[in-house]
Amino acid sequence: MAQQNKKARSTLQDVADKVGVTKMTVSRYMRNPESVAKKTREKIAEAIEEIGYIENRAPAMLSKSSSKAIGILLPSLSNQIFASFVQGIETVTKAHGYETLLAHFSYDANEEEHKIASLLAYQVDGLILTETNHTKKTRQMIKNAGIPVVETMELPEKPIDMAVGMDHVHASYKVVKDMIASGKSSIAYFGARLDTRTRLRMEGYDKAMLEAGLTPKHVLTEEHSSFSLANQLLSHALEQHPDLDGVFCTNDDIAIGTLLCAQQRGIKIPEQLAVVGYNALDIGQTISPRLTSVDTPRFQIGEKSAEILLQRLRGEDVEEMIVDMGFKVTDGESV
Repeated sequence: MAQQNKKARSTLQDVADKVGVTKMTVSRYMRNPESVAKKTREKIAEAIEEIGYIENRAPAMLSKSSSKAIGILLPSLSNQIFASFVQGIETVTKAHGYETLLAHFSYDANEEEHKIASLLAYQVDGLILTETNHTKKTRQMIKNAGIPVVETMELPEKPIDMAVGMDHVHASYKVVKDMIASGKSSIAYFGARLDTRTRLRMEGYDKAMLEAGLTPKHVLTEEHSSFSLANQLLSHALEQHPDLDGVFCTNDDIAIGTLLCAQQRGIKIPEQLAVVGYNALDIGQTISPRLTSVDTPRFQIGEKSAEILLQRLRGEDVEEMIVDMGFKVTDGESV
């Protein structure tokens, strides 16, 4: 059955036979439609659509110096923040004729290693990564591949190559200082998954709390973050800290869940409990009170990452090897 399906796949020759031209003409059309006469071009396009021909780029990718493909590593497919990040990348890659190949590694460094090996086997021209902690083998493979790489979302001191992201420690420090300035003093940090960025945000929270002479309160879990997880975290926090008057959350999923769970318990937001999130998801602006959150420029990070990657592929110098895209704090009502 598998062999029959393989033979049934339309080929370049099938398109050529239907149009009545040579296979070379169809191949030339695939590379550059404008290189073929207008009438022939229209016939080839019509034949391709009619028989459902799909170009097989694998042989070309393996035999040429450029695959015109960029590999993107995503830690999560369920976390919507990466959707705008990829959209930012593809506004640039698409405009320059590059395809994107996505791979998912579940915040697992060993899985990232495996997925990067697969992408490199397809001769991708460059890599855009969403983590800065990699296995020794991953770093060696990338070094051997000799392709440009952009690490994103964070600002590592010593990137593999280039980096585009934001300072999570400073963003968290600033927003927690704002919470303290509003009169809150018993503030807890809610963290999930405990990945690098969760820990960086906790570092900024700790810095602000200690600087103000306050005791940090960590409520952490290695579980996948979700709206419903917030009930468990809030229950634990109130049990351990009955005087709790503020919560800084590692992301908006937990923050929105915390706000809603608090309201169900009759806790007034922000009078009795201030709640701050991270990533500024749109849903946070539709609830009442509107969620105050750190607005991370995910689309812009993706866009800038693709821009400097393609600069390097064109042989151009990149002035900034580490680019800080900054952040904002939304004008919410939960503090």
